[in-house]
Amino acid sequence: MKNQQAIEISIGPEADGERIDAAIAVSLEEVSRSYVQKLIEMGEVGLNGAVCKAKSRKVADGDIIRLVLPEPEDIVAMPENIQIDVVFEDEEILIINKNRGMVVHPAPGNERGTIVNAVLYHCQGNLSSINGVIRPGIVHRLDKDTSGLLMIAKTDQSHRSLSAQLSERKVARIYNALVYNNFTDDEGIIDAPIGRDPKNRLRQAVTEFNSRHAVTHYKVLERFGRFTHIEARLETGRTHQIRVHMAHIKHPLVGDKLYGPKKTVLGEESHVLHAGLLGFAHPKTNKYMEFESELPEYFRRLLSRLKGE
Repeated sequence: MKNQQAIEISIGPEADGERIDAAIAVSLEEVSRSYVQKLIEMGEVGLNGAVCKAKSRKVADGDIIRLVLPEPEDIVAMPENIQIDVVFEDEEILIINKNRGMVVHPAPGNERGTIVNAVLYHCQGNLSSINGVIRPGIVHRLDKDTSGLLMIAKTDQSHRSLSAQLSERKVARIYNALVYNNFTDDEGIIDAPIGRDPKNRLRQAVTEFNSRHAVTHYKVLERFGRFTHIEARLETGRTHQIRVHMAHIKHPLVGDKLYGPKKTVLGEESHVLHAGLLGFAHPKTNKYMEFESELPEYFRRLLSRLKGE
């Protein structure tokens, strides 16, 4: 492999007893489990200093996994005729409603079937070039298992305008989440810096070391005893911010195996988070625009089940 990227994963107690391929896939998120299995077959995965030869090998607390990945720049994003839910479109911007489970841009093991592949086809290649060939038009991103509203820039000028609004905290972003445990208060603010987890570089964490200021506002929408439906508003936009902040205050997202319990609850294998509102000034007209996306079926189904219980 050329242009390799070395990755190290420290296994904590929450992943004790997991299969090595599953543990790696959860940590890397955008890399598919089947791709991880190929890496193991190729001898590119090490466990505690020795080559791991079995994808079913169980890991334990304290184990160190080492692997190498090709750099994303080795991937060329190709247009694909994939159906997307277009909420708004003009010559400057495209707003889509992203499905849960869809990766935003190509990555090792997920070179096809991404949002970028779909919008390259939809926009016939007319996208901002600022983020290069792997992330054309992508101003901000949503995690693979986060559903909801995503804005895409068609021109470099629009990209610069939207990026500036994000950095100046002028973009309204409100999410719905289902989290563990009940809250004492109906609303609150989490003001805690986020940076790379010093114990696991593939995770983010609340830390004072090499971190950035991060603020999340939350409001309780409905209580279900063991679980709570909340609204989270981003004041800043750090990687995995809502997931990290909610876990930090002991309310991890249901289904979030990277930051919460590894045990499946309510049948959810991935986190329950939906980007439901997006507001910003149009990059050309400067007119404020706001879009809303109703809760997707999987989220509504969970709420109905909890209300029934």
